[in-house]
Amino acid sequence: MELRKDPITRSWVITGDDFESARREEGACPYCPEAKSAPQVVSTMPSVDGGPWSARAVVHPMALYRVEGEPQRRGEGIYDHMRTVGAHEVLVENPRHDRQLWQASDAELAQFFKLAAQRIQDLKRDRRFKYVTILKNHGAFSGQEIEHPVCELTATTFVPRRVLYELRAAKQYYEQKERCVFCDILAQEEREGTRIVEHRGDFVACCPYAPRVPFETWIVPRVHDAAFEHTVLVKSGSLSDLAALLRRTLIRIRSLTDSFHLVLHTAPNSMHRSEVLEYWKTIDDDYHWHIEILPILASKAKSYTFKEVYFTPVSSETAAARLREAPAE
Repeated sequence: MELRKDPITRSWVITGDDFESARREEGACPYCPEAKSAPQVVSTMPSVDGGPWSARAVVHPMALYRVEGEPQRRGEGIYDHMRTVGAHEVLVENPRHDRQLWQASDAELAQFFKLAAQRIQDLKRDRRFKYVTILKNHGAFSGQEIEHPVCELTATTFVPRRVLYELRAAKQYYEQKERCVFCDILAQEEREGTRIVEHRGDFVACCPYAPRVPFETWIVPRVHDAAFEHTVLVKSGSLSDLAALLRRTLIRIRSLTDSFHLVLHTAPNSMHRSEVLEYWKTIDDDYHWHIEILPILASKAKSYTFKEVYFTPVSSETAAARLREAPAE
Protein backbone atom coordinates (compact mmCIF):
# COMPACT_ATOMS: atom_id res chain seq x y z
CA MET A 1 0.00 0.00 0.00
CA GLU A 2 1.16 3.55 -0.72
CA LEU A 3 -0.05 7.14 -0.78
CA ARG A 4 -0.54 8.79 -4.17
CA LYS A 5 -1.34 12.44 -4.85
CA ASP A 6 -3.80 13.58 -7.49
CA PRO A 7 -2.01 16.48 -9.25
CA ILE A 8 -5.33 18.15 -10.15
CA THR A 9 -7.32 17.99 -6.91
CA ARG A 10 -4.17 17.77 -4.74
CA SER A 11 -5.79 15.05 -2.62
CA TRP A 12 -3.86 12.07 -1.29
CA VAL A 13 -5.30 8.56 -1.61
CA ILE A 14 -4.18 5.21 -0.19
CA THR A 15 -4.00 2.57 -2.87
CA GLY A 16 -2.34 -0.74 -3.65
CA ASP A 17 -3.02 -4.38 -4.37
CA ASP A 18 -4.31 -5.30 -0.94
CA PHE A 19 -7.50 -7.23 -1.56
CA GLU A 20 -8.36 -7.81 2.10
CA SER A 21 -11.46 -5.69 2.51
CA ALA A 22 -12.32 -4.08 5.82
CA ARG A 23 -14.22 -6.48 8.03
CA ARG A 24 -16.03 -6.50 11.33
CA GLU A 25 -14.41 -8.42 14.16
CA GLU A 26 -15.78 -11.86 14.91
CA GLY A 27 -15.93 -13.73 18.19
CA ALA A 28 -15.15 -12.13 21.56
CA CYS A 29 -14.77 -8.35 21.51
CA PRO A 30 -11.06 -7.45 21.85
CA TYR A 31 -11.90 -4.00 23.28
CA CYS A 32 -13.82 -5.17 26.35
CA PRO A 33 -11.80 -5.20 29.63
CA GLU A 34 -12.05 -8.99 29.98
CA ALA A 35 -10.69 -9.70 26.48
CA LYS A 36 -7.97 -12.37 26.46
CA SER A 37 -6.23 -11.03 23.35
CA ALA A 38 -6.47 -7.24 23.44
CA PRO A 39 -4.73 -4.92 20.95
CA GLN A 40 -1.55 -3.09 21.97
CA VAL A 41 -2.48 -0.39 24.49
CA VAL A 42 -1.05 3.08 23.88
CA SER A 43 -2.69 5.10 26.66
CA THR A 44 -5.36 4.64 29.33
CA MET A 45 -7.49 7.09 31.31
CA PRO A 46 -8.43 6.19 34.90
CA SER A 47 -11.99 5.23 35.75
CA VAL A 48 -14.51 7.73 37.12
CA ASP A 49 -16.96 5.13 38.45
CA GLY A 50 -14.87 2.30 39.89
CA GLY A 51 -14.48 0.40 36.63
CA PRO A 52 -11.20 -0.90 35.17
CA TRP A 53 -10.64 2.31 33.15
CA SER A 54 -12.73 5.01 31.51
CA ALA A 55 -11.19 5.28 28.01
CA ARG A 56 -8.10 3.96 26.26
CA ALA A 57 -6.14 4.21 23.03
CA VAL A 58 -4.93 1.07 21.28
CA VAL A 59 -3.17 0.38 18.00
CA HIS A 60 -5.67 -0.29 15.21
CA PRO A 61 -5.52 -4.01 14.35
CA MET A 62 -5.78 -3.24 10.61
CA ALA A 63 -3.90 0.07 10.58
CA LEU A 64 -3.82 2.07 7.34
CA TYR A 65 -0.77 4.00 8.57
CA ARG A 66 2.41 2.67 10.18
CA VAL A 67 4.47 4.73 12.59
CA GLU A 68 7.87 3.31 11.60
CA GLY A 69 10.20 4.99 9.11
CA GLU A 70 10.14 8.08 6.91
CA PRO A 71 7.54 8.95 4.25
CA GLN A 72 10.16 8.96 1.46
CA ARG A 73 8.11 11.24 -0.75
CA ARG A 74 9.27 10.99 -4.34
CA GLY A 75 8.16 11.79 -7.85
CA GLU A 76 7.52 9.83 -11.00
CA GLY A 77 7.11 12.42 -13.74
CA ILE A 78 4.29 14.72 -12.58
CA TYR A 79 3.09 12.26 -9.95
CA ASP A 80 4.00 12.18 -6.24
CA HIS A 81 3.80 9.16 -4.00
CA MET A 82 5.08 8.15 -0.57
CA ARG A 83 4.91 5.44 2.07
CA THR A 84 1.88 5.22 4.37
CA VAL A 85 3.77 6.53 7.39
CA GLY A 86 1.56 7.82 10.18
CA ALA A 87 -0.44 6.57 13.13
CA HIS A 88 -3.78 4.77 13.24
CA GLU A 89 -5.33 4.13 16.63
CA VAL A 90 -8.64 3.00 18.05
CA LEU A 91 -9.92 5.26 20.84
CA VAL A 92 -12.13 3.10 23.02
CA GLU A 93 -14.80 5.44 24.35
CA ASN A 94 -15.96 3.26 27.23
CA PRO A 95 -15.08 -0.16 28.73
CA ARG A 96 -18.76 -1.16 28.50
CA HIS A 97 -19.72 -2.76 25.19
CA ASP A 98 -23.21 -1.23 25.27
CA ARG A 99 -22.43 2.35 26.34
CA GLN A 100 -22.13 4.71 23.37
CA LEU A 101 -21.25 8.41 23.39
CA TRP A 102 -24.91 9.40 23.65
CA GLN A 103 -25.35 7.13 26.69
CA ALA A 104 -22.21 8.12 28.62
CA SER A 105 -22.14 10.52 31.56
CA ASP A 106 -20.51 13.95 31.44
CA ALA A 107 -17.59 12.61 33.50
CA GLU A 108 -17.06 9.65 31.15
CA LEU A 109 -17.16 11.89 28.09
CA ALA A 110 -14.75 14.34 29.71
CA GLN A 111 -12.25 11.50 30.20
CA PHE A 112 -12.66 10.50 26.57
CA PHE A 113 -12.08 14.10 25.41
CA LYS A 114 -8.93 14.25 27.53
CA LEU A 115 -7.65 10.99 26.08
CA ALA A 116 -8.25 12.27 22.53
CA ALA A 117 -6.57 15.61 23.31
CA GLN A 118 -3.56 13.94 24.91
CA ARG A 119 -3.11 11.60 21.95
CA ILE A 120 -3.33 14.52 19.49
CA GLN A 121 -0.84 16.55 21.51
CA ASP A 122 1.55 13.63 21.83
CA LEU A 123 1.50 12.80 18.12
CA LYS A 124 2.02 16.44 17.18
CA ARG A 125 5.40 16.25 18.90
CA ASP A 126 6.50 14.10 15.96
CA ARG A 127 7.60 16.45 13.19
CA ARG A 128 6.72 13.85 10.53
CA PHE A 129 3.02 14.25 11.25
CA LYS A 130 1.30 17.27 9.71
CA TYR A 131 -2.24 16.51 10.82
CA VAL A 132 -4.03 14.50 13.53
CA THR A 133 -7.77 13.99 13.70
CA ILE A 134 -10.54 11.92 15.31
CA LEU A 135 -13.39 10.30 13.40
CA LYS A 136 -16.30 7.98 14.08
CA ASN A 137 -18.39 5.89 11.69
CA HIS A 138 -21.57 4.54 13.26
CA GLY A 139 -24.43 2.54 11.83
CA ALA A 140 -25.15 0.17 8.98
CA PHE A 141 -24.67 2.77 6.23
CA SER A 142 -21.48 4.35 7.61
CA GLY A 143 -18.91 1.63 7.02
CA GLN A 144 -18.67 0.89 10.74
CA GLU A 145 -16.18 -1.93 11.37
CA ILE A 146 -16.05 -2.21 15.17
CA GLU A 147 -19.10 -2.99 17.33
CA HIS A 148 -17.60 -1.72 20.59
CA PRO A 149 -18.07 2.05 21.22
CA VAL A 150 -14.98 3.54 19.57
CA CYS A 151 -13.62 6.42 17.53
CA GLU A 152 -10.54 6.26 15.34
CA LEU A 153 -7.49 8.52 15.37
CA THR A 154 -5.24 9.09 12.38
CA ALA A 155 -1.99 11.04 12.17
CA THR A 156 -0.81 11.75 8.63
CA THR A 157 2.23 13.25 6.91
CA PHE A 158 -0.08 15.53 4.92
CA VAL A 159 -3.10 17.75 5.60
CA PRO A 160 -6.33 16.31 4.13
CA ARG A 161 -7.85 18.25 1.26
CA ARG A 162 -11.08 19.24 3.03
CA VAL A 163 -9.10 20.74 5.91
CA LEU A 164 -6.78 22.51 3.46
CA TYR A 165 -9.83 24.20 1.93
CA GLU A 166 -10.82 25.46 5.38
CA LEU A 167 -7.30 26.59 6.26
CA ARG A 168 -6.87 28.55 3.03
CA ALA A 169 -10.30 30.17 3.23
CA ALA A 170 -9.80 31.09 6.89
CA LYS A 171 -6.39 32.60 6.12
CA GLN A 172 -7.72 34.67 3.20
CA TYR A 173 -10.64 35.94 5.29
CA TYR A 174 -8.28 36.91 8.11
CA GLU A 175 -5.99 38.75 5.70
CA GLN A 176 -8.94 40.81 4.48
CA LYS A 177 -10.73 41.49 7.77
CA GLU A 178 -8.33 40.52 10.58
CA ARG A 179 -11.07 38.37 12.04
CA CYS A 180 -11.79 34.65 12.28
CA VAL A 181 -14.37 33.60 9.68
CA PHE A 182 -15.72 30.91 12.02
CA CYS A 183 -16.26 33.47 14.79
CA ASP A 184 -18.09 35.75 12.36
CA ILE A 185 -20.27 32.90 11.11
CA LEU A 186 -21.10 31.88 14.67
CA ALA A 187 -21.95 35.48 15.64
CA GLN A 188 -24.36 35.79 12.70
CA GLU A 189 -25.92 32.38 13.38
CA GLU A 190 -26.53 33.32 17.01
CA ARG A 191 -28.09 36.65 16.00
CA GLU A 192 -30.43 35.03 13.48
CA GLY A 193 -31.09 31.85 15.46
CA THR A 194 -32.83 29.93 12.66
CA ARG A 195 -30.03 27.41 12.18
CA ILE A 196 -29.11 27.02 15.87
CA VAL A 197 -29.97 23.65 17.36
CA GLU A 198 -28.84 24.29 20.95
CA HIS A 199 -26.54 26.45 23.09
CA ARG A 200 -24.69 24.85 25.97
CA GLY A 201 -22.29 27.09 27.91
CA ASP A 202 -19.31 27.88 25.69
CA PHE A 203 -20.50 25.64 22.82
CA VAL A 204 -23.12 25.78 20.09
CA ALA A 205 -24.70 23.10 17.91
CA CYS A 206 -25.90 24.45 14.58
CA CYS A 207 -26.73 23.39 11.04
CA PRO A 208 -24.35 24.97 8.50
CA TYR A 209 -25.74 27.49 6.00
CA ALA A 210 -24.71 25.30 3.03
CA PRO A 211 -25.06 21.67 4.19
CA ARG A 212 -23.60 18.72 2.31
CA VAL A 213 -26.16 16.21 3.63
CA PRO A 214 -29.57 16.47 5.32
CA PHE A 215 -29.34 17.44 8.99
CA GLU A 216 -25.58 18.07 8.91
CA THR A 217 -24.70 19.54 12.30
CA TRP A 218 -21.58 21.24 13.66
CA ILE A 219 -20.53 21.70 17.28
CA VAL A 220 -18.43 24.85 17.60
CA PRO A 221 -16.80 26.52 20.63
CA ARG A 222 -18.07 30.07 21.19
CA VAL A 223 -14.66 31.13 22.53
CA HIS A 224 -12.05 31.24 19.76
CA ASP A 225 -9.49 28.45 19.78
CA ALA A 226 -7.69 26.89 16.83
CA ALA A 227 -6.83 23.58 18.51
CA PHE A 228 -9.21 21.10 20.13
CA GLU A 229 -6.49 19.80 22.43
CA HIS A 230 -5.83 23.31 23.79
CA THR A 231 -9.51 23.78 24.69
CA VAL A 232 -9.70 20.38 26.38
CA LEU A 233 -6.41 20.43 28.29
CA VAL A 234 -6.23 24.13 29.18
CA LYS A 235 -9.91 25.07 29.47
CA SER A 236 -11.13 21.84 31.00
CA GLY A 237 -13.77 23.60 33.10
CA SER A 238 -16.07 23.69 30.06
CA LEU A 239 -15.87 19.97 29.26
CA SER A 240 -19.19 19.18 30.95
CA ASP A 241 -20.92 21.58 28.56
CA LEU A 242 -19.20 20.02 25.54
CA ALA A 243 -20.08 16.54 26.81
CA ALA A 244 -23.73 17.40 27.35
CA LEU A 245 -24.06 19.12 23.98
CA LEU A 246 -22.43 16.28 22.05
CA ARG A 247 -24.58 13.69 23.83
CA ARG A 248 -27.81 15.65 23.30
CA THR A 249 -26.99 16.39 19.65
CA LEU A 250 -26.33 12.72 18.88
CA ILE A 251 -29.58 11.73 20.59
CA ARG A 252 -31.43 14.24 18.40
CA ILE A 253 -29.78 12.94 15.24
CA ARG A 254 -30.43 9.32 16.18
CA SER A 255 -34.15 10.11 16.39
CA LEU A 256 -33.88 10.50 12.59
CA THR A 257 -31.22 7.90 11.71
CA ASP A 258 -28.86 5.50 13.42
CA SER A 259 -26.08 6.04 10.85
CA PHE A 260 -23.70 8.99 10.83
CA HIS A 261 -20.13 10.12 10.30
CA LEU A 262 -18.45 12.31 12.93
CA VAL A 263 -15.12 14.05 12.40
CA LEU A 264 -13.02 16.53 14.36
CA HIS A 265 -11.46 19.40 12.42
CA THR A 266 -8.63 20.96 14.40
CA ALA A 267 -5.48 22.93 13.66
CA PRO A 268 -2.62 21.08 11.93
CA ASN A 269 0.70 20.46 13.64
CA SER A 270 2.07 23.92 14.38
CA MET A 271 4.75 22.67 16.78
CA HIS A 272 6.95 22.28 13.72
CA ARG A 273 5.81 25.10 11.46
CA SER A 274 6.25 24.70 7.73
CA GLU A 275 8.47 27.19 5.95
CA VAL A 276 6.57 26.52 2.72
CA LEU A 277 2.89 26.40 3.75
CA GLU A 278 2.01 29.96 4.72
CA TYR A 279 -1.31 29.20 6.39
CA TRP A 280 0.48 28.25 9.61
CA LYS A 281 1.70 31.81 10.22
CA THR A 282 -1.63 33.19 11.52
CA ILE A 283 -3.35 29.92 12.28
CA ASP A 284 -3.86 30.58 15.99
CA ASP A 285 -5.94 33.64 15.03
CA ASP A 286 -7.64 32.56 11.80
CA TYR A 287 -8.64 28.91 12.39
CA HIS A 288 -11.32 27.55 14.74
CA TRP A 289 -11.72 23.88 15.68
CA HIS A 290 -15.12 22.21 15.39
CA ILE A 291 -16.86 18.84 15.22
CA GLU A 292 -18.81 17.93 12.08
CA ILE A 293 -21.61 15.34 12.21
CA LEU A 294 -22.98 14.05 8.92
CA PRO A 295 -26.11 11.91 9.34
CA ILE A 296 -26.86 9.23 6.75
CA LEU A 297 -30.54 8.80 5.99
CA ALA A 298 -31.31 5.29 4.76
CA SER A 299 -33.38 6.55 1.81
CA LYS A 300 -30.54 8.84 0.73
CA ALA A 301 -27.54 6.66 1.60
CA LYS A 302 -26.62 6.02 -2.02
CA SER A 303 -27.19 9.57 -3.23
CA TYR A 304 -24.26 11.25 -1.45
CA THR A 305 -21.63 9.79 -3.76
CA PHE A 306 -20.49 10.86 -7.24
CA LYS A 307 -21.98 14.34 -7.01
CA GLU A 308 -20.27 17.31 -8.64
CA VAL A 309 -22.45 19.60 -6.49
CA TYR A 310 -23.76 18.63 -3.06
CA PHE A 311 -27.54 18.23 -2.97
CA THR A 312 -29.69 18.01 0.13
CA PRO A 313 -33.50 18.04 0.08
CA VAL A 314 -33.69 19.49 3.61
CA SER A 315 -32.70 23.12 4.20
CA SER A 316 -30.54 24.07 7.19
CA GLU A 317 -33.40 26.08 8.68
CA THR A 318 -35.84 23.15 8.49
CA ALA A 319 -33.21 20.73 9.76
CA ALA A 320 -32.40 22.91 12.78
CA ALA A 321 -36.09 23.32 13.59
CA ARG A 322 -36.68 19.57 13.45
CA LEU A 323 -33.59 18.84 15.54
CA ARG A 324 -34.66 21.41 18.16
CA GLU A 325 -38.00 19.60 18.43
CA ALA A 326 -36.41 16.14 18.60
CA PRO A 327 -35.89 14.49 22.00
CA ALA A 328 -32.47 15.21 23.51
CA GLU A 329 -32.60 13.01 26.60
